[in-house]
Amino acid sequence: MVKALLTNRWAWAAAVAVVIASSPGCSMDPDAGDATTGVKAAKFDFTLKDMNGKDVKLADFKGKPILLNFWATWCPPCKAEIPWFIEFTEKYKDKGLVVIGVSVDYSAADVKAFAEEYKINYPMLLGLGHDSLMEEYEATFAVPVSWFIRADGTVSTRAPGIHPKEWFEAQIKALF
Repeated sequence: MVKALLTNRWAWAAAVAVVIASSPGCSMDPDAGDATTGVKAAKFDFTLKDMNGKDVKLADFKGKPILLNFWATWCPPCKAEIPWFIEFTEKYKDKGLVVIGVSVDYSAADVKAFAEEYKINYPMLLGLGHDSLMEEYEATFAVPVSWFIRADGTVSTRAPGIHPKEWFEAQIKALF
């Protein structure tokens, strides 16, 4: 079979695409996991550093609708979502929406450079080393993972993988 793949460039390209799409840590499949809904209470008892080294308590965002997104600078689907989140931050700021990015990257400098390049207008926190946070928000094995949290602190939706912009906006509107 390997010989057949090597001689047929289209088969080879398809095999490479499958490997890339199924590589651990990054999900390009919008159906990578089903979005789940429910009334689970979000956990806010975490303090993380932002990209500038300042402590940020998730509890400080309680009482506001939140889009909590776990992502990485090296993840193509994560990069695709960033412009939408920038737009949503501006569009829904009068309704109190808070978008929070939690990076799984190794370096605050990488996240800061990325945020400057993409002109990110929402808090970027560093999740690396916060295993209990990653486990609680099911972001241990793959990114992106997005959580939609109502102002009352209950989880509206958890969504692994990338989804269309319109889908994200519908989830945000359901928070109000």
